[in-house]
Amino acid sequence: MTESSSQFTEFIGVYNAESTVLGEISYWIGARLGLRHCSLCDITHGLFTKRADWQACESALPIPFTTFHINDAPADVMQAANGQYPIVLGRNQSSIHVVLHADELEQCNGSPQELLNKLQSL
Repeated sequence: MTESSSQFTEFIGVYNAESTVLGEISYWIGARLGLRHCSLCDITHGLFTKRADWQACESALPIPFTTFHINDAPADVMQAANGQYPIVLGRNQSSIHVVLHADELEQCNGSPQELLNKLQSL
């Protein structure tokens, strides 16, 4: 974690998954079989849809939390992520910074509240 959340205008999460139909199916099956994992997916989604407890935590943030998959993120987000997924970034007036790496997301143990706590403690 690098900068104060008050310096950010947006949080950006990048999943370790692709948004294509084939990518979504592949991830879903792989996750069920223990072959694929994305700790950010665990925090924000249930089996098929966005988790209600994540939506409540997302609403509690003072700035937007935008998510992308590795195949649909804008170039500046991909550059800031530097091939590290999942990841949470923070956008400020001039650039994008790493806020939480994969290991820090893993420490949330799938809990939206834990992610919210980490973001609010920046």
